[in-house]
Amino acid sequence: MEGTEKNRVGRGIDRLFGGMKMTWPVVLLYAVASAILTVLFLTVPVFKNTSFERMGVTLEAWIFLAVVIMTNCRKPLESAVKTFVFFLVSQPLIYLLQVPFSPLGWQLFQFYRYWFIWTLLTFPMAFAGWFLTKKNWLSVLILAPVLAFLGATAFQCGRECLQEFPHLLVTVLFCLMQIILYVIAFMPDWRKKAAGLLIPVIAAAVIAFASQQLNLTVFETLPGNPVFSDNAEITVADSSVANVQLHSAETGVFYIHVQKYGSTELIVADGGKEYRYTVEVIRDPAGAAQVRITQLE
Repeated sequence: MEGTEKNRVGRGIDRLFGGMKMTWPVVLLYAVASAILTVLFLTVPVFKNTSFERMGVTLEAWIFLAVVIMTNCRKPLESAVKTFVFFLVSQPLIYLLQVPFSPLGWQLFQFYRYWFIWTLLTFPMAFAGWFLTKKNWLSVLILAPVLAFLGATAFQCGRECLQEFPHLLVTVLFCLMQIILYVIAFMPDWRKKAAGLLIPVIAAAVIAFASQQLNLTVFETLPGNPVFSDNAEITVADSSVANVQLHSAETGVFYIHVQKYGSTELIVADGGKEYRYTVEVIRDPAGAAQVRITQLE
């Protein structure tokens, strides 16, 4: 029974990536339907700030649609032309259908430039992408940037999801689903599968490491707005988190340079008095670094 279920899943994946007739009417139907769906996600209030709205902003959904079209064509040139036409129809149609609902009106098309550039790039990319159907090491090479992008996106959205659950959970699952589908469909032996799974993991690790490296400078007043003399002595318990200097004694403004996420204790000694603070470098809901200073009793 379990083997039958696996065979059914395998047949379904084979049909999705190579078992459909990608005729011109189908390509045009896909283009129009995807444009209408995107406009719904962009204009209906219930989808605002959700994973669905991202279809009109980011690439992950369009990558999936492009791979479906490419792998159901018989020749690389056919793949290039049909994928190009799919984007040439769907992207401007998205903007056109939004015009009646947007306060920008026809000015919306100023944002089409980004998608027009991607549309032009789809021709050579889809020509090369057709060779995914060969299911060899070339397939792994062609898919490498796609898998890296999906891995990085899943990590970034997953981090936001943990901070504000279930925000962007659908995007995380959709990216992971694509990674698994592409590995199963185009990487037949275990070596290729291992390489395919390793690529998004490495991309996520690189993003995780890079996001810990900060080079942020802020000017802050300490809680209570104390005023210090030029002789104030400043001590930071962990200088790897932040460096703190008195920028202006008259206004009590401090220069704080942060280098990584974490917290440390700040002590300011002046005129026989000692002021203690906690300096925290945190990530706000939007993913940006933020410095928070709290006075200790």
